[in-house]
Amino acid sequence: MSSEVNNKLDRPTRFPTQTREAQANDSDLGDWQTMETTHSYSRKDKLENLFSVSVLLAMALLPVLEIVGRKFFGRGIPGSIPLVEHLTLWIAFLGAMLATRSDRMLALSTLSVLPETARNPVRIFTGAVGAGVAAWLAWASLDLVRFEYEAPTFVAMGIPVWTAMCIMPAALALIAFRLIWHASDRGWGRLLAGLGLALPIVLGFAPSLQDVGLVLPIAITIVLATLLGMPIFASIGGLALLFFWNDAVPVAAVPVEVYRLTAHPMLPAIPLFTFGGYILSEGGASRRLVKLFSALVGWIPGGLAIMTTFVLAFFTPLTGASGVTILSMGGLLLPVMRQARYPERFSVGLVTVSGSIGLLLPLSLPVILYAVTAKVSVADLFLGALLPGVLLILLVAAWGVRQGVVSGIERQPFDLRKAVAALWEAKWELLLPVVILVGIIGGFTTWVEASAITVLYAFVVECFIYKDLNVRKDTLRIAIESATLVGGFLIILGMALGFTNYLIQAEIPMQTLAWVQSHIESPLVFLLALNILLLIVGGLMDIYSAIFVIVPLITPIAAAYGVNPVHLGVIFLANLELGYLTPPMGENLFLSAYRFNQPLTTVFRSIVPFWLILMAGVLVITYFPPMTLTLVELFSGRP
Repeated sequence: MSSEVNNKLDRPTRFPTQTREAQANDSDLGDWQTMETTHSYSRKDKLENLFSVSVLLAMALLPVLEIVGRKFFGRGIPGSIPLVEHLTLWIAFLGAMLATRSDRMLALSTLSVLPETARNPVRIFTGAVGAGVAAWLAWASLDLVRFEYEAPTFVAMGIPVWTAMCIMPAALALIAFRLIWHASDRGWGRLLAGLGLALPIVLGFAPSLQDVGLVLPIAITIVLATLLGMPIFASIGGLALLFFWNDAVPVAAVPVEVYRLTAHPMLPAIPLFTFGGYILSEGGASRRLVKLFSALVGWIPGGLAIMTTFVLAFFTPLTGASGVTILSMGGLLLPVMRQARYPERFSVGLVTVSGSIGLLLPLSLPVILYAVTAKVSVADLFLGALLPGVLLILLVAAWGVRQGVVSGIERQPFDLRKAVAALWEAKWELLLPVVILVGIIGGFTTWVEASAITVLYAFVVECFIYKDLNVRKDTLRIAIESATLVGGFLIILGMALGFTNYLIQAEIPMQTLAWVQSHIESPLVFLLALNILLLIVGGLMDIYSAIFVIVPLITPIAAAYGVNPVHLGVIFLANLELGYLTPPMGENLFLSAYRFNQPLTTVFRSIVPFWLILMAGVLVITYFPPMTLTLVELFSGRP
C-alpha cells in the first residue's frame, strides 16, 4: 500500500483545471467551490482581480505590522484595527463579484436533478429574481451611502465611512448584471432575465402598493427561485427587504445591518484563515500529510481507510470548506483505495463522508462563524468541539478498519524509519496549529493577528522552505480563489444580519420560545426535537446559511432549557456536519457525484452506513455534555 500511495504523490496536488464550459456544468451541480483556473482574463477582469488581491494582502499585512510595532516600538499602527475590519467588508463584496463572474455563488444544487429541457427556463427565472433582488439591495445601499455622506463619520486616518460603504451599491449593481448575463447564453434569454429589474422599480417608487397583498406572492416567488438554484444571498436579502418594506421601514435597514460586518472584531480572521489554508492546500501539504498518516497507520487493518479519514479530516479545516477537500483530495485518494481492492461503494462513501468530518477541529471556519453569531468564546468553542470532533473521526475510521478486515486488504509492516522521515517532512504543517494556539492562549496575538500569521507562515513554508509554489505564478491565483470562496459566504452573512434584525424586531425568537415552552417541558425531549430540526435544516440549507439564520432563533430557546452555550454550539455544528450528507440537498452528495462521475443514487447508498454511525455519534455528543464541557472547564476555569 505504501508504494501505491507514494507513486500517487510524486507531484503536488492541484485543483482540477477546467474550461468555461465545464465550469458552467459545475454550476448546475451547485459546485460553488470549483476553482476558477482559467487565466484568459479581460482587462476589466484583471483590474478586478488586482483590486481584490490587494485588499486581501492588505488585510494580511496590517495585523503583522501591528504585532511588529507593538513588540519593537511599543505601539501599533494607528487605526489598523478599524481599517482591517472595513477591508473585510470590501473583500466580502469583491469576492462576491468574483464568485458571480464565474457563476459560483452559493446556491442549492437543484438544476442537476431537473430534466435537461427545464434547465434553461429555470436559469432565466432564477436569474431574473436574483438580479431584481440584487438591484433592490444596490438601491437600498445607495440610500445608506447618501445618508452617511450627509453626516460623515470616519474610519481612521481621515477616511470617511461613506467611502468604505461605496463598495456595497457598486458590487451589488455589478452582481445584478452578471446574474442576468449568466441566466442564458442567448440575447432573448438575458432580456427576459432583465425583466427582474422591475422589482426594485415597482416597489421602490410605489410604496402605496403595500396594501394590495403583494408580500405573499413575492415571498413565494423568492422561495421558489431559491429552491430552483437562485443564490442564497439573494433569498435572504430579498426576504429581509420585502418584510421591512411591508412594515414601512426604510429598506436601508438591510444594508445598515450588512455594514455591521465591520463591527465584528473576529470576522477578519475568516478570510485570512481561508487564505492561509488555500496556500497550504495548493502547495504540497496534502501530499506530505498522506505520506505521514500512511506511514503511521498503514500497518493497522484497514490502514488505508484510516489514513484517508485522518488526512481528509485534517485537511478540511485548513481550506474552510469540505467541498474543496472532496474536489482536490478526492481525486488523489479514491484511485489509491481502488487499487488496494477496497469496494467501490465503500471507497466513494468514505471519501464523501471524510470530506466533512473535520469541521469541528481547530481553525474550522464554521466554528468561528458560529462563535461570532452566537456571541460565545471562539477558544471555548474550539475546546468544546475537540473531543466530539475526534469521536466522529474515530467512528468513521473504525468502520474503515471493519471494511479492511472483511475485504482482506493487505497491510504493510510498520517501518519506524519511514514514519520518522514522514513526520520530519510534514513538521511545518503539523506545527502550524501549535504556533497559532500558543500565540492566542499565551496572549501574544489576537485571533485576527493569528490568522494573519497563518497566511505569512503558509506563504514562507510553501514558497521558500518546500518551494512547492512559485511566488510570481501562484500567489495571485491562490488569492483570487480564496477571495472568491470568502465572498461567496460572507455576503450571505451580511444579508443574514439584515434578516435577523427583522426577526428580532418582529419578536419571532420570543414567540418561538413561548410556543416551544408551552409544548415541551423536558430538556431531554427538547434536545431530541432540536436534533430532528437541525437534521432537516442540514438537509435543506448549507452550513453557513444555517448558522446565520437559525442560530439567533435557537440560542434563546436553548438557554431557557439550561443548555450550555458551548454545548449547544457543538450540537448544532455536529448536526450540520451531518447535514452535508443528508438528502435531498446535502452539498457533499452532489459534489461527490460530480467529482467521481457517479449517479446520485449510488452516492446516497454509499454513505448510508456512515450516516447511521455518525448519527449515533451525534446523539452521544448531545446527551453526554461532559464530552464537550470537560476541556472547557479545565482550561477556561469556568463551567
